[in-house]
Amino acid sequence: MDMMDGMAVSVSGLDAQRRRLNVIASNLANAQSTHTPGGGPYKRRDVIFRSAPVSGTFQQTIRRVADGPTARALEGVSVARVVEDSKPGQLIYDPHHPDADPKGFVRLPNVNVMEEMVNMIGASRAYEANVQAINATRAMWNKALEIGR
Repeated sequence: MDMMDGMAVSVSGLDAQRRRLNVIASNLANAQSTHTPGGGPYKRRDVIFRSAPVSGTFQQTIRRVADGPTARALEGVSVARVVEDSKPGQLIYDPHHPDADPKGFVRLPNVNVMEEMVNMIGASRAYEANVQAINATRAMWNKALEIGR
């Protein structure tokens, strides 16, 4: 594994966490949206990650093939899909609300703001960890270049 492989793994983590943060931001923005274009309240979304091989250069691919079946490809992360949470939202009584049913109840989105804030902190920390890994790799490159001086 060369330093570029480590950088590629960290970049895949950055991209996955960025997409997770975007979904969390959408959930928070719609925490009170009782009407969507599809009808009904907003449904909370969640990101599902999966491991994914990190694609490398042609030479790296040839080297892995030459090493045989014992060579392990590096695994990064990618977003497998974004799924809607099927839990129903809270029902509140508000007969004057435009989305109230005939009995005066309004179905709120199934977004728990506290849970989303915790998820946002986790995604932010994972993003920061990947940035630190990239910075460490860059520092190693710089030190390697100083050897020849």
